[in-house]
Amino acid sequence: MHGSGARIELGVTTAPTWLAAVLDDFDAFLVDHAAAERKASAVAVSLITHYPDRAELVRAMMDLAREELEHFYQVYRRIEARGLTLGADAKDEYVRALRGAVRRGRDAYFLDRLIVSAIVEARGCERFGLLAEGLSEPDLAGFYRAIAESEARHDAVFVRLARTYFPADVVAARTRELVAVEAEIVRDLPVRAGLH
Repeated sequence: MHGSGARIELGVTTAPTWLAAVLDDFDAFLVDHAAAERKASAVAVSLITHYPDRAELVRAMMDLAREELEHFYQVYRRIEARGLTLGADAKDEYVRALRGAVRRGRDAYFLDRLIVSAIVEARGCERFGLLAEGLSEPDLAGFYRAIAESEARHDAVFVRLARTYFPADVVAARTRELVAVEAEIVRDLPVRAGLH
């Protein structure tokens, strides 16, 4: 992480096989992407529900929930235009594994949730950026470039919130630990036409 507008630095980059899988079955990716945006909005609302007394968090999560829901809408419009439908809700093994590293205890749990959320957004930023570069259709490439920029902002929001509620050195140390966990998870994930 660097500077006041700090973001997460991922421990491992996405393998080229991921982009190939997505481009090979873009319809499946779109449906998965829609689910990811809907779940991201729900995570933001869940944080508001758990921590209603933390005004800065509440404001940030309201903005984030609205933006993620708008992304869901935009992706859904593309799904509809292709004659597709939303898929059944499926567990995201990547997110499930990452959440498995979240510690118990009020403060530890809160800090870990913020950092895990930042890491998920950072991974989304990286992958949407790769997709924007790999798509041949200018409209879709531009859409995913904008989504990648949005994910980068979200990553930074979660880092800022973590530093608002916890000392910077504590945030940095725990971030290093969770980034290492995430790198192992990514290495072990099966390659599929999905965000994770």
